[in-house]
Amino acid sequence: MNRFNENLRLRSGFGAEFFQDDLEAVRSFIGFDSEVSNEIVRFFSDAQGFNESFSWQTDLIGEFNTGSIEHQLLVGFELSRIDFGFPVADSFRDLDNNPLAIDVVNPQYGIPIPGVEDFTGFFTSDNSQETLGLYIQDQITLLPNLKLLVGERYDFNRNENDSVFTNADGESFPSSDEFDSEAFSPRVGIVYQPIEPISIYASYSRSFIPNSVTTVDGDIIEPERGTQYEVGVRAELGDVVINLAAYDITNTNLVRADPDNPNFSIPVGEVRSRGIELDVAGEISDGWNVIGSLFFNDAFISEGDDNNPEDDALLNAPGSGASLWTTYEIQSGNLQGLGFGLGVFYVGDREAQIPNDFVLPSYVRADASIFYKRNNWQAQINFQNLFDTNYLESSQSIVGVFPGAPFSVVGRVSVRF
Repeated sequence: MNRFNENLRLRSGFGAEFFQDDLEAVRSFIGFDSEVSNEIVRFFSDAQGFNESFSWQTDLIGEFNTGSIEHQLLVGFELSRIDFGFPVADSFRDLDNNPLAIDVVNPQYGIPIPGVEDFTGFFTSDNSQETLGLYIQDQITLLPNLKLLVGERYDFNRNENDSVFTNADGESFPSSDEFDSEAFSPRVGIVYQPIEPISIYASYSRSFIPNSVTTVDGDIIEPERGTQYEVGVRAELGDVVINLAAYDITNTNLVRADPDNPNFSIPVGEVRSRGIELDVAGEISDGWNVIGSLFFNDAFISEGDDNNPEDDALLNAPGSGASLWTTYEIQSGNLQGLGFGLGVFYVGDREAQIPNDFVLPSYVRADASIFYKRNNWQAQINFQNLFDTNYLESSQSIVGVFPGAPFSVVGRVSVRF
């Protein structure tokens, strides 16, 4: 950050991320009609994915008055580029040309993994996404207990996709597509403090998220757009902050796996989410911190089609959830800086596919940690899924269900400069 004077400062940041993935997996289409067949269709998938992302953001922040009204004006831009892709090979048969389907009543295990020559299809996709966002925001202090936030953002986005599908006979079907989009996203919020520790707020905002996935025809799906209304109350009681909020969010062009072509995507027309959320965080005693949350959410398809029935629940969207995480750090003596953490997390039932006919059951998971802080560095060991609970974490529509990670130990060392 560069401060020109006490009322004007400039801040800028750059980020880069590189990711590569090599995944071999047997996948199955979840949900089946037991009156027709006891078999679940499976296929073997061999994929290597990559993702390279770069971002640069710069803000100019100025503070000034117009009469008795105070302003904090922010003007900035964000520039980003993402390159990603994945070659995928699929096979529905094993080395002996037998189907990979499995009978759930009389399962036969030990089927050999298909070789490259047995793959029934190859798909390669290379994608790029460039985004330029320009924004301006003014935080206005109308009265000591009344503040108004007004902002707007304009995004320019370009998506490019080149893909090739090759079948088992060696026939190739290339496709290429470019998609330019731009959007205006306003934001308005107001905060009123009837008494000093209590704040009542309301906000309205629009959002724009470029999609970077394609349909089976090679067309890039139009950007996701959203509208959010939120009201809430915030209480600052000493070192403890309590926040209660209610929201109503409408999104269009959310994407999910194509039920007929799982390597591709389709848009979900319009989705609406309504709910309430309670958050509590703070230090309730010297060295003892608590973070807790509770939410109830109703996320459903408000405008659908044959593939996305209206009023069906959204994938992986629990109707309720809660968490409680607490840490204690020794404040004095030879063990000063040593701390312990313990947390419990609850996630309610979730729909695993659309149409809704397969449910991921609710689960409770516990985590723990031990950490040590000294000067500007910290070492920490996290114990995830402390009691090795078996649970299903999420679903990728009909492609498969992902189990939660078993008991794991993860270490981390961080240094602040």
